[in-house]
Amino acid sequence: MVLVLAAPVPAAHADPATDFEDYLERAARSTGLPGLAAVVTHRDRVVLATGFGHDSDGNPVTADTPMRIASVSKSFTAMAVMTLVEDGRIALDEPVAARLPGFTMADPRHERITARHLLNQTSGLSDTTVDTEALRDATSLADYASRLHAASLADDPGTRYRYCNVNYDLAARLVEVASGRRFRDYLREAVFAPLGMSRSAVSDDELRPADGYNSLFGAWVPRPEMPGFHDDSGAGGVITTAADLGRWLVSQNGYGTRLVSAEGSRTMHMPSTVDDYAMGWAPDDAGRLTHSGNLFTYNAVQAIVPGTGHGFAVLTNGAGVQDDTYPVLEGLAAIAGGGRPEDPGGGRQAFELVLGLVAAASAALAVVGVRRARRWAERRAGTARWRAAARLVPVLLPVAVFAAYPYSIEVVSSGRTVTWEQLTYFAAPLTIALGVAALSGLVVAVARVARLRSVQSAR
Repeated sequence: MVLVLAAPVPAAHADPATDFEDYLERAARSTGLPGLAAVVTHRDRVVLATGFGHDSDGNPVTADTPMRIASVSKSFTAMAVMTLVEDGRIALDEPVAARLPGFTMADPRHERITARHLLNQTSGLSDTTVDTEALRDATSLADYASRLHAASLADDPGTRYRYCNVNYDLAARLVEVASGRRFRDYLREAVFAPLGMSRSAVSDDELRPADGYNSLFGAWVPRPEMPGFHDDSGAGGVITTAADLGRWLVSQNGYGTRLVSAEGSRTMHMPSTVDDYAMGWAPDDAGRLTHSGNLFTYNAVQAIVPGTGHGFAVLTNGAGVQDDTYPVLEGLAAIAGGGRPEDPGGGRQAFELVLGLVAAASAALAVVGVRRARRWAERRAGTARWRAAARLVPVLLPVAVFAAYPYSIEVVSSGRTVTWEQLTYFAAPLTIALGVAALSGLVVAVARVARLRSVQSAR
């Protein structure tokens, strides 16, 4: 489905909808994504909502194809909280612990966490002090909150920004308690329905998207999303469409149906006192308010430009070593400003090609190393053991790198928990390349040790 409505246009473009669609068609090809959907809005109008490619069930991707939007969900959770704030049922600056039955932590500072802290991600909650793996199979938001009893805080509430999904799942639980409704029901009734977002939900039971894809050395492999707490999740559970996001973006820019007051919108879009992150939104270098979302088989990004009234969202059902949704969005924003962006993409394909070559080269070197193991052993048969062992260090370095792989990713991602299972999804090409290199080094080392023992025994 392609939805095109009239819109005010920049002087440089007589037909912006055509420019946007032409660019997206090229972007779908240049990124190589299996399915891509996008929407562009301007003030109170949807300029274009469209889709390209296919889903894993073989259906064409359109503006009405449901997709997981991961952490883009946080802006919806913030809106649900703000509607209750303006209704007098939540106070942004009152502690939430007393409002949440079963929510306790080993750290007494948790009693000072407020709703504002949760939405600004300044509560002190962190993946480094919370066992997020223990939360994955929670059966409800109440169960989720009760599992935090052994966790602690990394900082005093309100003193430091730390991105942590627990903040928004607790915010969703606060919505349940304050409204007396399940989070999914309240979001549907107070946010989705007033905006006409009829193809949006926070549960697979209500709206099930097709399985997404992972890129594996250029081939897109369909895979079910990683198990985890998705139903009712305030941190990343929303499933929606490009067309529905168009209605959302219009409202977020202050046009059409308004869910909260102008002051409420300003509060959600305003950075905290300690970081640029607001409430499910953050400014980028171009003056846009944005939020991206990354699951293991789906990626998404949204942006609004308060100065021009433009809104953009890009969704894809494929996840690889590089997320192309933000570059595509930047291209849409450039066109809205009268520019002519280059086609995005190519980085993922190039990186995966390099990784494939690394894996192939490692395997080839392993074959050569095994064949030459006897020659290596004969040259070192009379040397001290420590010298021979030292000569094995270079071929065993890939083994050490592979063993430290998930912990290295945790450091790069600011302490967020990373498991081996997760590394077999969008990072699969890197995982395979490192694994092949490690296995190749180990095989060569074993062959050399075996040959060395054989040669020494013969002497």
